[in-house]
Amino acid sequence: MLFHYADLRVSAALVESEIMKSLNLDWRFILARPRNPLNIGAAARAMANFGFREMVVVAPYTPVWQEARSAVGAGEIVTSARAVETLVEGIGDASLVVGTTAGSRRNLDRDLIPLPDFPAWLRQRQAKGCVALLFGSEKTGLSNDHMSYCHALVRIPTAVDCPSMNLGQAVAVCAYELSRAGLVPTRPLKLTVHLSDPAGAKSLDHLFERAARVLDQVGYLKPKSRHATLLKLRRLLLDLELTNHDARIVGGILAQIEWKTLNSE
Repeated sequence: MLFHYADLRVSAALVESEIMKSLNLDWRFILARPRNPLNIGAAARAMANFGFREMVVVAPYTPVWQEARSAVGAGEIVTSARAVETLVEGIGDASLVVGTTAGSRRNLDRDLIPLPDFPAWLRQRQAKGCVALLFGSEKTGLSNDHMSYCHALVRIPTAVDCPSMNLGQAVAVCAYELSRAGLVPTRPLKLTVHLSDPAGAKSLDHLFERAARVLDQVGYLKPKSRHATLLKLRRLLLDLELTNHDARIVGGILAQIEWKTLNSE
């Protein structure tokens, strides 16, 4: 009996879809410093096309953001989107942060995952809860500081001589790939309490700030290398995959060290 290659691909996609549905992920699409209202609208429409609902915009240029929200035909996703000042606010309670990049000009120091392999990466990692998908600005993409908050980076396979994509197109392609893999939220959000939830971005950021203060107090951070060292520290905190319980313990230890250092005299 002969099988067509297309049939095999469809069957494989269906099997993968059923497996991936068990992840029960919630998605937050974050646009960092967008500068074009048309791109914000295009990104929102692409999200709606494939069943995604939550958009957060970080540090938007105020006139552009107001224009995007007040445009005729602005969809529910744009009108309900949150505008925040910092990336930490945008990430919020997301337990996993994944950035998007062309990945062609910098030493990224993160896992660089081709977009078609992203669903399998999520399955291997046994991802759960809310996943934040981060998109950079139209002109500069994600900064090094932005990428330091990312557990991994996703790259859309594009031509070498033209790697960058329009913001709306990048959101559309990512949303399509996630939808094809069966990762679109299909049930209402439920409040579930776990004993060891992954530490969120705000918790990790508080931990990072306290660790930086302690390192400053003991003279570990040197002026010339301070910024680079702190970027590595933030990445280390991500790679440790701390739970909320872990973060409280480490935070308590750092607080005691900080108190002892300040009161040693």
